[in-house]
Amino acid sequence: MPNIIEIKDLSLGELQPYRNTNELQLMRWFEPEKEGIFIAESPKVIRRALAAGYQPLSFLLERKYIEGQARDIIEGQEVPVYTASSDVLTEITGFRLTQGALCAMRRKPLPEVSDIIGNAERIAVLEDVMNQTNIGAVFRSAAALNFDAVVLTKPCSDPLYRRSVRVSMGTVFQVPWTYFNTDDYLSELKACGFATAAMALRHDTVKIDDPKLREEKRLAVILGTEGEGLRESTIDSCDYTIKIPMAHGVDSLNVAAASAVAFWELGKHRS
Repeated sequence: MPNIIEIKDLSLGELQPYRNTNELQLMRWFEPEKEGIFIAESPKVIRRALAAGYQPLSFLLERKYIEGQARDIIEGQEVPVYTASSDVLTEITGFRLTQGALCAMRRKPLPEVSDIIGNAERIAVLEDVMNQTNIGAVFRSAAALNFDAVVLTKPCSDPLYRRSVRVSMGTVFQVPWTYFNTDDYLSELKACGFATAAMALRHDTVKIDDPKLREEKRLAVILGTEGEGLRESTIDSCDYTIKIPMAHGVDSLNVAAASAVAFWELGKHRS
């Protein structure tokens, strides 16, 4: 039987993770332990996090969800399930929940890069991508279009930030990911047998449907941040530079849209 607690005191200390919009503070929740917490939003996302083995610490549910869309999620859970009306939840969190379910969950230790790319054939690399919406969208495309992993450079935003998790529809829990521990990540990829393909606006490019790309047994597709794109040194060091053909004077797609096109074209030879 779930431990359902009707919220009567909005200042209750146990609700602090849901009041706290500072993601960095959530990451440091258990200091000096390295792994902190994150917030999963919506029944579908929470379901995927639980299926991936993430440990819930508590739930915050709109009252109607207890016997509705979140019933299966809280079944058998031994952590507090805090509940109230939609208006009260909005007052606690500072935003209106479109799907009235949040869950505070404990982070897992991140794997080593070698652990997630060892048997991979197609991986996405995000270089200095800060926009949380774009990161979530890249993960969703990677999952849908059969890429094996996502690896991020250190300046990238965290894929477990609430907005990224929500936009990804929980696929951040399904696609293996981690951060590089070195700035010279291209050397690490090449040492593991990956050809590297930079998505960039240059004249010395190959078409995205070039057979040479699909014939590469192991390929890392490297995407950069909005505006500045990839570092020049990254582009210069990659085996290929890829540009998506454009029409009507449009020079580029944003990184989320470009990733979907690239993942579809470069992964479609796979079963």
